[in-house]
Amino acid sequence: MRSKLFVPASRPELFAKALAGAADALSFDLEDSVTPERKPQARADLRVLLESSDALASDKTLIVRVNALSTPHFAADIDAVARNGVSLVNLPKPEHPDDVLAAAAALEAAERANGVSAPIGLLLNVESPRALRQAAELAAAHPRVAGLQLGLGDLFEPLGIARRENAAIEQAMFALRIAAGEANVFAYDSAFANIKDADGFRAEAQLARAFGFIGKSCIHPSQIAIANDVFRPPDEDIAHAVRVVVAAREADAKGVGAYVVDGRMIDPPFVERARVLVSDAARLGLLSDEQRAVAGI
Repeated sequence: MRSKLFVPASRPELFAKALAGAADALSFDLEDSVTPERKPQARADLRVLLESSDALASDKTLIVRVNALSTPHFAADIDAVARNGVSLVNLPKPEHPDDVLAAAAALEAAERANGVSAPIGLLLNVESPRALRQAAELAAAHPRVAGLQLGLGDLFEPLGIARRENAAIEQAMFALRIAAGEANVFAYDSAFANIKDADGFRAEAQLARAFGFIGKSCIHPSQIAIANDVFRPPDEDIAHAVRVVVAAREADAKGVGAYVVDGRMIDPPFVERARVLVSDAARLGLLSDEQRAVAGI
């Protein structure tokens, strides 16, 4: 999920183009991009899409950002979007583990009512000081939580923190990534509002990748290619990871715990990272036939 494109649920004319686009994931938005008076129609239009053959046949990760649990729109949102083919519900503004538990319970009830065959996960937005402080507790509150998503605009603006202040961005990214690691879920990066600043988007995406985030939110199709490029494992990293996986297999057979690959000392944490990278590369079709063979894929 290198790239995730936000698609306003109030713009059904954009649905087909989004499904045909290059984003790994689509996040249909019922929250900020839809005014209150348009939410019922947006909800209805989105439900039609989610039940369509085009959506069910799509290989994209389909996500819906619902309205916050505290709003009068949440229950109707969940009922409308708990459909087969939806991978994640993006929950804005959770402040307490009880919020996560309530959202999970509502989602489970809607799945039963709608005949959903596979459980839908939760992607939690971390966009307030309280949520950032207890992000690990939020992520660990329920098994449905798949990831944490950083919301820098909502987090910074009320505090008067400049959105482009790198020191603040780095601290927020690090805190969120460590919390996600503690809960064993993924970390996902924030949106970048300046559509015309492609270099700024790329720089922030590169920072997120360096901090272990798996992808970046896109608010415009022009940002998709940049996110896909930044979060694509480099060929040299893939090649090294394959060599580590092969060396680990040989070392395990010999009972060796630490060894050297490409001049680097390798032990279990590096092996685990290499296996994840090889798996990601295989999923993205980036392994050669020879690499697949030697890696045992």
